[in-house]
Amino acid sequence: MTSLQMTLIAVVLIPLLLAALDKIRIDLAALAMAATLGLMQLAGFGILGPAGKPQEAIQAIAGFSQPTVITLISLFILTRGLEKTGVTRWVAQKITKAGGNSESRLIALFAGVTAVFSLVMNNLAAGALILPSALETSRRTGIRPSKLLMSVAYGSLLGGSATYFTTANIIVSDLLRIAKPPQAALNFLDFFPTGGLIAVSGILYLAFLGKKLLPDRTPGAFASFSNVTRDEMENYFQLGERLWEASVPPTSPLVGQTLAETCFGAQYGLVVAGLWHGNQTIIAPAAEQILSAGDRLLIVGREERVNQLAEQGLISEQHAHDSINVGQGGVLLEIIPSPHSTALGKTLKELDFRNQSGFTVVALRRKERSYRTNVGDIPLNFGDVLLLAGPAARLKMLQKHTDFFVLEPDAANLPVDGQKAFFILAILMAAITASILGVPTYLATLCGAVALMIAGGVSIEESYQSVEWQAVFLIAGMYAVSLAMVETGLAGLFSDSIIRLIAPFGPLGLVAGAYLLTALLTQGMGGQVTALVTGPITISAAISMGVNPQAVAVATAIGCSASFLTPMAHPVNILMIAPAGYRFKDFFHVGWPLTILSFLALLAGMKIFWGL
Repeated sequence: MTSLQMTLIAVVLIPLLLAALDKIRIDLAALAMAATLGLMQLAGFGILGPAGKPQEAIQAIAGFSQPTVITLISLFILTRGLEKTGVTRWVAQKITKAGGNSESRLIALFAGVTAVFSLVMNNLAAGALILPSALETSRRTGIRPSKLLMSVAYGSLLGGSATYFTTANIIVSDLLRIAKPPQAALNFLDFFPTGGLIAVSGILYLAFLGKKLLPDRTPGAFASFSNVTRDEMENYFQLGERLWEASVPPTSPLVGQTLAETCFGAQYGLVVAGLWHGNQTIIAPAAEQILSAGDRLLIVGREERVNQLAEQGLISEQHAHDSINVGQGGVLLEIIPSPHSTALGKTLKELDFRNQSGFTVVALRRKERSYRTNVGDIPLNFGDVLLLAGPAARLKMLQKHTDFFVLEPDAANLPVDGQKAFFILAILMAAITASILGVPTYLATLCGAVALMIAGGVSIEESYQSVEWQAVFLIAGMYAVSLAMVETGLAGLFSDSIIRLIAPFGPLGLVAGAYLLTALLTQGMGGQVTALVTGPITISAAISMGVNPQAVAVATAIGCSASFLTPMAHPVNILMIAPAGYRFKDFFHVGWPLTILSFLALLAGMKIFWGL
C-alpha cells in the first residue's frame, strides 16, 4: 500500500469516525473529505487526477453536477406533488379499510403499500407518508403501533431494492460510469426482477411471522401527542349534530345582501363556515360576500336557531355529512390562546378575529363542553380550544399571531384533488416510461419536475422545501472520495483482496460477498455512504474477475437497502422509534431472519435473471 493510499484512508476514516461519535454531521464530514482531497490535488498530489495537474482539483466539487444529484432533486419535487394532492393519503386510508382489525393483514398491507410507494419515491418519504395513517389505524383498531410501524420501515426498504429510484441504487449506477474501464450504467428494469423477488419474499415473511416476531411495546410519547386527524378533531368538537345547509331561493329577501347585513351571527348566534356559489366553494366567506339566488350556506349552530332562518326565506336541512369539506384550498385547524395572550377575556367580535385573520371560528371547546352557537360572544379563557376553517393561503399569517398557538391537524384524511393527482401521476409515469425506453433517468425526471413546476402543481418555494439537502450534500461530497479510491488504485487493491477470498466460489460468490460486505457496513454507516465506499471496490473486483459488473453493482446496491439490523442503518428506521416505543434490540430480532431471507432471494435472482 502506497503512502498516498494510506493518506486517503486517513482522510476518509477521521471524518467518518467523528460523524459516528456525533461530533459532526455526516453531510459535513463528506464535504470536509471533498475539500481536503481538492486541496491535496491543488498541492500536486495525484489523488483526484494525475499528479502535477492542480486544475483537476475541480473534481472535488464534481459531485454536485452528477446525474445522481439531479435525479434525486427531481424525485423529491415529484414526491412533493404526490403528497400535496393527497394520492398517498387516499391509498393509506384504503389500507385501513382493507385490513379491518386483522393484525397480520394490516402488517402485510402496510409493508406492501409502502414498498409500492418506494418504487417511485425516496424510501424515507414513503415511510413518512404512511406513518400517520399507521398511527391512525392503531388508534382505531387498538393494535399497538409497534406491530405496524416496523413493517412500514421495512416495506420502504424492500421496495427500494426493486427500483432505480433509490439513492444507493442511483449512486452505484453512476459508479459504473467512472470505473476503469467505464461500464454501462443501470436502468429501472435492472433492479426490478431481483429486487422484486426480494421484496415479495420480505413482505410474505412479515405477513406470516410479523405478528409473532414484531414487538408489543407501549407507544412512545410521540404517539400520545401526535396531531389528531380532521375527523377526530370534528368529533372532539361534536360538529356533526350542529352542521346545516341553507339554500337561498330567488324569492328570499337576502338575495343581494352581504353576509354582514344578514346578521346571522348577531341575531341568531350562527356561524357561516362555507358557501357554495355555483361550482365555486368559498371557505370562511368574508362579511362582504354578497348572497345570490341558488347559493348554499354551510351553517354551524343549534337547530332551533337555524329553523328561524325560514323567516328570511331560507330552506334549511341537516348537512349530509358529519364534517366540513374545506377542499384543497382550505384548511381546518385548532388554535389555543397563548399564556400571556392579549385576547384573554375578550370575545372574538371584540378582536374582530374573522376580518383580521381571514378564518372563521366554527366551535369552541372549554373543558368538557363544546360551544357551537354564539361563539363570537364568549370571552376567551386560557385553555380554550378553537376550531377554525379558512383558506390555506392565510395559514402562515395566522401562525405569526403571537396571541395564539396553531395546532395543525394530521393530513391523513384530507380530500384528494383528483385532477391534479392524475396530472402528477401522468408526469411520473411518463418519466419512468422514458427512462425505460432509454432516455437518461436524470433527464427524464428533471423534465418531469420542471413540467410539474411550470404547470403550478408545486411552487418553486415548495420545491426548495421538498429537497432533502443533507442527502444531496452527502452524495456530492462522497463522490470525490469514490473518485479518489479509483484514481489512487485503492479500490483495485481492496478488490484484489476480495478476489483472493472468493475466487474459489466463482461469480455467485462475488455477488454474495458484495451483498454481505455492503449489508454489514450499512448497519453502521447507512446505505448512502456505504454505496460510495464499497461500490468502487466490488465493481473493480467484478471487472478483474470477468464477472458481469452490472450484476455485481445491483447486488451491492441491494445490500445498501438491507438496513434491517440496527435503527441507525437508515433514517426511516429512526423515524419509527419514538411513536412505536422501539428498542435497539427489536430491529435485530426481526431483522436478522429478513436479512438472511433477502440474501437467499438475491442469490436466486442472480441465478435466474442474471445467469450467474
